[in-house]
Amino acid sequence: MNQILITQKVYVTPELKKKKMIYKIELFLSVFLICLLSSYYIYAEYDRNKSEQVSKEILAQIKYQLDDTVKSTEDNVLVVILNEEQEKEHEEKMMQKPKIDTATYVSTDGVEYTTEAILKIPSIDLEYVVLSDTSPDLLFVSLNKFFGPDSNEIGNYCIVGHYYESGKMFGNLHKLKNGDVAELTDLSGRTIQYEVYDQKVVEPEDTSCTSQKWTRDNKVRELTLITCTNHGTQRLVVKLRERISAITCK
Repeated sequence: MNQILITQKVYVTPELKKKKMIYKIELFLSVFLICLLSSYYIYAEYDRNKSEQVSKEILAQIKYQLDDTVKSTEDNVLVVILNEEQEKEHEEKMMQKPKIDTATYVSTDGVEYTTEAILKIPSIDLEYVVLSDTSPDLLFVSLNKFFGPDSNEIGNYCIVGHYYESGKMFGNLHKLKNGDVAELTDLSGRTIQYEVYDQKVVEPEDTSCTSQKWTRDNKVRELTLITCTNHGTQRLVVKLRERISAITCK
């Protein structure tokens, strides 16, 4: 059986040419924007990793110095604590050491950074140095002290950090639960454990979480950890309080 195929002739009108041109331009722009955004993301991630590397350098310097200080303090003798009485005696001895509030460390690129503590939260695999000042540039490097007393002193010690989807800095802060423990080590080598007791989301202009009144009046040590949430429109605040009998000394 024979079939007759009838083809319809397409006439290319000026209007059709214009539509094709617009389609080509839109396609080109879409591809260009995708490439541009991808390049920006790759560069931003590289820049974040490079900045974080500075924090790791400083962390290594502080740990090395603390280890050296402990060795010289104990006259290179290994101290083994067997009971609570020895632990208390060792603790009191360490407490009598002059406290180092801040120290300046130089990164491999020659930039000086003033630091005052190391924050470690095992449950979310976090360990960063706390820089003594805060600024947009310093926040790219590490956690920043925002407000409060010296580290591990009576008062409300407030730390701010960037939120990254990758989990860097305070990217996993939202995973903390009441009862989780954070360790703050000052530059004298004293480590105090703090326990999470509250988390809340506040507006950017709400700074009530940084208040010092209650902690100072009641001679309490607290940590307040602050980062962005909800695409930067609000702030996540995690509150921690010193655990009783949880002071340890290296």
